[in-house]
Amino acid sequence: MVLALIFIKKCIEKGGRIQMSHSVIEMNCPGCGAPVFVSDKTCKYCHRPVVISTFNNVCDMPIQEVNKYVDVYTNVLREVPNSQAINFSIAMCYLKLKLYDKAIRAFDKAVVSELNNSEIYFYSAISLLKGKKAFLQQRATIDQIQEYINAAITIEPKGIYYYFWAYIKYDYFKRKCFATSPDYVELFDRAKCLGISEFDVCQLYSILGVIRPECL
Repeated sequence: MVLALIFIKKCIEKGGRIQMSHSVIEMNCPGCGAPVFVSDKTCKYCHRPVVISTFNNVCDMPIQEVNKYVDVYTNVLREVPNSQAINFSIAMCYLKLKLYDKAIRAFDKAVVSELNNSEIYFYSAISLLKGKKAFLQQRATIDQIQEYINAAITIEPKGIYYYFWAYIKYDYFKRKCFATSPDYVELFDRAKCLGISEFDVCQLYSILGVIRPECL
């Protein structure tokens, strides 16, 4: 993971973009079963997403329907196990289903195929908490989470990434009285400067499955 972060930094410093090959993958729409391509993004028949590109796609999806998506993606991955889009999509489904270990493995496969997708690192970091407070985690897990957050920020410095990092700094470092720099206040201020919506914050805590601290 450290090598991947170094590689990303070098590409950004040179103004380059990491190029990945794209394969046209045919599959059945998880919603209606019609033949579609992964590149279609949305089914032209039922207008449901073909691939899950954001957590919004599965946030309000019934569990039975999420399981249908998992079944379709599992079949596709038997034929194309290295598809970044499908590995990311099934990882998001697993995250919705709170199957954290499966989500982590799928995100790991997705990042191998596309190192410059900041959301893979962001959601990987969330998955590592496994629905528990940062306060309850081992230090090795917290260090890995911070590594993923740093990777996401290196690619695309979003306010919600800094906000999530602020949560980690508060719930693990501040509550345990560990010295750390930057601290959660600095990261929270950075998040607000970049811009964060109340919707994104509420959704983050919904995914995390923890109560929002009053100071954040």
